[in-house]
Amino acid sequence: MAEEKDPTSTIPLSQATEDPEDPIKSPPAEPNSSTRKACCYFLQSWVSKKFMTGCVVLFPVAVTFFVTWWFIQFVDGFFSPLYEQLGIDIFGLGFVTSLVFVFLVGVFVSSWLGATVFWIGEWIIKRMPFVRHLYSASKQISSAVSPDQNTTAFKEVAIIRHPRVGEYAFGFITSSVTLQTDEGDEELCSVFVPTNHLYIGDVLLVNANDVIRPNMSIREGIEIIVSGGMTMPQRISHVARVARQSERIPLNRIK
Repeated sequence: MAEEKDPTSTIPLSQATEDPEDPIKSPPAEPNSSTRKACCYFLQSWVSKKFMTGCVVLFPVAVTFFVTWWFIQFVDGFFSPLYEQLGIDIFGLGFVTSLVFVFLVGVFVSSWLGATVFWIGEWIIKRMPFVRHLYSASKQISSAVSPDQNTTAFKEVAIIRHPRVGEYAFGFITSSVTLQTDEGDEELCSVFVPTNHLYIGDVLLVNANDVIRPNMSIREGIEIIVSGGMTMPQRISHVARVARQSERIPLNRIK
């Protein structure tokens, strides 16, 4: 009886199946393959980086264009239906008319008759249950950036230590308070510190000597709050304090 031979014994070693996972048995990689992989990786990284750079550059441009276009269409929509009824179809005419209308309203409200009409309308709005809260919050923001500074507008931008020592918070000085105690009078500043939105925050009474007054305008301070600190200047300097006697409010409840 013939002996059965192992089929694997007749296969030469050079023709044996090579294990790709064993670095000793696997053949060495070709130089061209390694160079090709390195070039592909470099090209992919370069394309990805340039694509992200393009997105970073175009994103603020696109947002600015979209918001501006939406604002123009929104304002243009107030008077465009009126011109359509008259048979006039000119894009942007309603927007220009709205700007002129806002200007005329500002001139009218600055007069005695306009201020009286505005006061009556404001009195009616403040008697409405839900609208009065929305109106009060919106008026607080508009008063802060109004060129006609009144007693309710923000006076100065302030930096105070809050909520603990070593941490600072941006706020707005609204008024000054004189606290009368047995040890003497102490001047305090009423500082409004926004917490979440510009119209939501805490009112803190801080000693006038502990308030840091930076060289910032009210609008710059509002931009810092609204942008989440992204418009923060690289350097902030302290300005000299100017005392305003008309803003002091005596507080004599504590004896």
